[in-house]
Amino acid sequence: MAEELEGLVIPRHVAIILDGNGRWAKKRGLPRTAGHKQGCAAVEQTVEDAARLGIRYLTVYGFSTENWKRPEDEVSTLMNLFRFYTKRLLKIATANNVRVKMIGERTRFAPDLQEGIRQLEERTKENTGLTFVIAVNYGGRDEITRAVRRIAEEVRSGILDPGEITEQKVAAYLDTAGIPDPDLLIRTSGELRLSNFLLWQLAYAEFYITDVLWPDFNREELIRAIRAYNRRDRRFGGVKA
Repeated sequence: MAEELEGLVIPRHVAIILDGNGRWAKKRGLPRTAGHKQGCAAVEQTVEDAARLGIRYLTVYGFSTENWKRPEDEVSTLMNLFRFYTKRLLKIATANNVRVKMIGERTRFAPDLQEGIRQLEERTKENTGLTFVIAVNYGGRDEITRAVRRIAEEVRSGILDPGEITEQKVAAYLDTAGIPDPDLLIRTSGELRLSNFLLWQLAYAEFYITDVLWPDFNREELIRAIRAYNRRDRRFGGVKA
């Protein structure tokens, strides 16, 4: 591993839009649920790979606010998969010193699933390795709306003066408060859109688009993304990073 990464800057925070589970299954004549299951396995492996490569933060788009519009049986399957993997992820996180955090509006989930999320976060909070962030029932516009609502309430109550509202202050009200913005965004399946993901946080991220469908994503593809990231001339407002 040392040789293949020699001379490369490892991005501190990588965000991934997991796309292509349904197409992966369709190509094989399988139900969409099979694609989601294989996609979960790819998430597991990517968490381990990212931790070993030295990435400090990994954020994946697990379930968006728009995903509730999918067929009821597919949503039900996704919820059951999520239940299963919250338990399985605890073992993976413990074995790899990974801290897990969920972002998004979780109150729409069933009480047992909310409790599973709470326990996963609580039991991994002291881990010091990779921070694995899962966006569930998450949408960038919804996140910003909730943050603005909280800011407005604090202004109305006199806790916050409008003149104190800066970019840093707004960021502190987002779900990702305390987490650095992504350096690199990976999207699988070749699509070229953000899909309402981390709209505030991705302002200066580098994008890597691959035609690989998410269930086929692996360590080699992750390293390709890191190599592509290293070829970019990183600039912030015209200033080279």
